[in-house]
Amino acid sequence: MSDSLLDFAPVTRHGRVCVVTMSYPERRNAFSTPMRESLVARLEHLMFEDVECRAVVLTGAAGTFCAGGDLSEMKERPIVDGRQVFDLARAVVRLLATGPKPVVAAVEGHAFGAGLSLACATDYIVATPATKFCAAFLKVGLIPDTGIFWTLPKRVGASKARELMMLATEVGGEEALRIGLVNQLADQGAAVAAAVKVAEAMARQPREALAYLRVALGQGSETPDGALRAEVDYGAALRRDRLIQTSSFQG
Repeated sequence: MSDSLLDFAPVTRHGRVCVVTMSYPERRNAFSTPMRESLVARLEHLMFEDVECRAVVLTGAAGTFCAGGDLSEMKERPIVDGRQVFDLARAVVRLLATGPKPVVAAVEGHAFGAGLSLACATDYIVATPATKFCAAFLKVGLIPDTGIFWTLPKRVGASKARELMMLATEVGGEEALRIGLVNQLADQGAAVAAAVKVAEAMARQPREALAYLRVALGQGSETPDGALRAEVDYGAALRRDRLIQTSSFQG
């Protein structure tokens, strides 16, 4: 991947927290193909290769988060190309939702369509009173995508998620906090700073336990049996690792 493509998602460091900024300001940080490719590359590196990174903040450039998909790319696209775009989107969601390191979204301006989906795929959302959220897919004749069928109901409940997707209603920051869509409000212009503070607190947690927790939340909690199985599988692995570490220390 070229360095110019990675410019769509530059990274800045705040100690053990890495801030990934979606940067396509002329299209309000639209979730375009180059943006998807850049996010996959950045997140894979931070999640699995960068040992200094312990937590990630996802935000957008120029005072907005993400306006959704890039509609200009949808004109006369062959079906096979359309499937590739969905594959890239799924890869981004998997990394955000089930990668080994926590992700906090700092959302200012607009989070529409896929922008809302990306925010919902993170562990914690910081917004401002002026932030606007909208599952705007139906407004352009599309069904919701980028994982939102799974992530939005987990945040606001099935009934409210259905309402937000079917009516494509805009929700402001204070209403988003009230319904559980976001976790915290910050002053305008201060969402990233607040998100970094939350991410720093997450980064202080035991690394292995936090990674297993994210996997369990992402994959093992859909049913009672799934949740109990996740407790056994991941809990047993952690206890084994702790026993090995204790034995090595005592030896």
